Amino acid sequence: MRCPAFRVGHGYDVHRLVPDRKLILGGVEIPFALGLLGHSDADVLYHAVLDAVLGALGLGDIGKHFPDTEEQYRGISGKALAATVITLMKEQQYAVGNIDVTVIAQRPKLAPYLTLMRRNLAEVFGVAPEQINIKATTEEHLGFTGRGEGIAAHAVCLLYREE
Repeated sequence: MRCPAFRVGHGYDVHRLVPDRKLILGGVEIPFALGLLGHSDADVLYHAVLDAVLGALGLGDIGKHFPDTEEQYRGISGKALAATVITLMKEQQYAVGNIDVTVIAQRPKLAPYLTLMRRNLAEVFGVAPEQINIKATTEEHLGFTGRGEGIAAHAVCLLYREE
């Protein structure tokens, strides 16, 4: 049976904010007193995007492909993980139509970094920046993100079959 021409995936990731860690989002190091805790670089933006792509391909999630029980992934960047996911995508003959991301963080303010994050993601996936959209929002001091305990990201992607 032939796979459909278009596939949609959704990804979600969240990490706790802690002292003595760098804050990296979308491959951008953001000056801030806290960073995201994780086995890897804990880049929730990249992680959500990669989960969206893997979901669209029907290949599970990043935990399946890059388990936090394996030392080889300690401190690994989201960009490095993306290389493997992109290879899987190309093996199935799919390409990115577009990616839309929402990062949820009470602080720091992310607006000054969104353009660079967008360029980073576009470059990694080999698409035009216009195919990537990244938004940041707060939760008006509600919930764990609103209290500044962590940062979350949602991502949606549309993949199309390359002929």
